[in-house]
Amino acid sequence: MAGYYSGGDHEKAKAWQEEQHRDGFDIGISFGNIRELTSTKNCVADVQRQLGHLDILVNNAGVTRDAMFHKMRHEDWHDVITANLNSLFHVTSLAINHMIERKYGRIVNISSVNAQKGQLGQTNYSAAKAGMHGFTKALAQEVARHGITVNTVSPGYIATKMVMAVPEKVREAIIANIPVGRLGTTDEVARVVTFLAADTAGYITGSNISVNGGQHMF
Repeated sequence: MAGYYSGGDHEKAKAWQEEQHRDGFDIGISFGNIRELTSTKNCVADVQRQLGHLDILVNNAGVTRDAMFHKMRHEDWHDVITANLNSLFHVTSLAINHMIERKYGRIVNISSVNAQKGQLGQTNYSAAKAGMHGFTKALAQEVARHGITVNTVSPGYIATKMVMAVPEKVREAIIANIPVGRLGTTDEVARVVTFLAADTAGYITGSNISVNGGQHMF
């Protein structure tokens, strides 16, 4: 089940769903603007209607509004904090009680290498994504006794459409600072998420797993 917003572009979401179906994946979709609590409530309710219950939640929303801090507009700060961090509260708060009732749940929050090391021009993004792991660690302690795990995955530079749209020279400079010598793939991130979402990962909670090719180690 995949949630989407895409600025309300429902046809784009349906086209993605059809593409996945052609590749052999039957994935339901549900619309919601997770910046807004009411829209999020409608999205989560729709997911529960389609699936019956919600056992696994992957919080993967994110936007960037990059600027050097002394030039950053208030709206760029608030938009990134709202989309990347407040959304985490909106969605998780609507799912957590159902997981507690069922005595089972897997929550995976997608952060970023730039939350761990910081990044020039991304005080808003780095702050929001770093806040995600603070959320992870606190919630993990609260719900562990209910059979619920909460973990963070922090990807580095992944070969998504957004990264591939970066000018080639800039991309080459990024890759030069990655010890494995290449961008990551979405499949590599998905494998980590799948592992954390499995029944057999019940003894891992409050962790932050890096998927960054060695770009940042600690």
